[in-house]
Amino acid sequence: MQVFLVAVGSEMLTPFRLDTNSLVITERLNAIGGDVRMKTVVGDDVEELVRTLTASFAWADLVVITGGLGPTEDDITRDAVSRVLDAPLEIDEGIVEGLRERFAKRGIKMASNNMRQAMVPRGAVVLDNPNGSAPGLWMERGSTSIVLLPGPPREMTPMLDAVIRDRLRPLAEDAGLFRRVLKITGRPESEVDAIAEPVYKKWISQPVPISTTILAVLGQIELHLTASAGSREAADKALESAVAELQAVLGPSVYSVDGRPLEAVVGDMLRQSHLTIAIAESCTGGLLTSRLTDVPGSSDYVERGFVCYSNRSKTELVGVDPSLIEQHGAVSEPVASAMAEGAASRTGSEIGIGITGIAGPGGGTEAKPVGTVVVAVKVHEGLTVRTFRLFGSREMVKFQAAQAAMNMLRLELIRRESGATRRAAG
Repeated sequence: MQVFLVAVGSEMLTPFRLDTNSLVITERLNAIGGDVRMKTVVGDDVEELVRTLTASFAWADLVVITGGLGPTEDDITRDAVSRVLDAPLEIDEGIVEGLRERFAKRGIKMASNNMRQAMVPRGAVVLDNPNGSAPGLWMERGSTSIVLLPGPPREMTPMLDAVIRDRLRPLAEDAGLFRRVLKITGRPESEVDAIAEPVYKKWISQPVPISTTILAVLGQIELHLTASAGSREAADKALESAVAELQAVLGPSVYSVDGRPLEAVVGDMLRQSHLTIAIAESCTGGLLTSRLTDVPGSSDYVERGFVCYSNRSKTELVGVDPSLIEQHGAVSEPVASAMAEGAASRTGSEIGIGITGIAGPGGGTEAKPVGTVVVAVKVHEGLTVRTFRLFGSREMVKFQAAQAAMNMLRLELIRRESGATRRAAG
């Protein structure tokens, strides 16, 4: 079922109002096999809406229109649909009576312009709106179905659910679009796609076709897999096989296949390993600690966080030798290592992390430009340290630095677990 979504309202073409209805509609329709191929926002211009709808009837199985069903002159959705379908508007006396009762219960006299909401294109089915005054409408033209829904979300969503329950789901049976999201970090988008593309390109022609979308998000790459299947069972089987194939070629850079963020993945690893962590942060200003503690139950493994922004604080809080800072600079691998070691030793934690860098926009040099970040991860007696060259604004550098630190810890825990498993097997 190919779907076209139209949001009507000039206010959504300004910086002050967003079309959020389309997100809810897409989610609901995907669950019954609806494939949203296009969505658009049209202002309160009847001619523009007529042109938009006329073009959509050439390809869409379902057109969903939200908004423009109110009582004022700029509520033009009914007028446009009437013209496109060549279905004259007629007064529906049932709607008129319902409107009068609604206003009477509130002790308000119904204004004459509310009669516009009782204007219905000939042949349309009226959809009840218990949460507002604007009824919805259902119409059909050839193989295309058209549903008109009110704009306010508290009115739109219940009406949409009723349309899906009564009209659309019976046609879909158990069919739907089913998704998995793989989250990857530590690799650029081009590299991920070069590795994954030979795997996923063959899925589109298999019995349960799977389409793949790659998205670059700050600090990570996401692979969205969408299976079109006649049942959830068939989709789950196909998607589980697809996920396993991608994990095999992408290796440990895949950190999540179930939607969990990196901080939750790392947190679960720490909890399962019965390890605690202490963090000394300079350029990230406590962001890593904040992200780790966003996860419920993180008190099981987060021992302490130090914000060591100044050179003095690095010495006083986690014991960095001032001579290291003088000799190598605050943004250096020796200082980051000393921060990680100091955080761990001063708190008795098995794990210590040190982060120091230049978030910008100033402070960079030719040798250490803005975006230079050093991360050290200490697990028991082992120490790993890396220097990164990150990009973007101050906020972007801070986020990527925290992401890099968590990923370094995750990979170190995987390596240690793998080593322990090999030793046990030997």
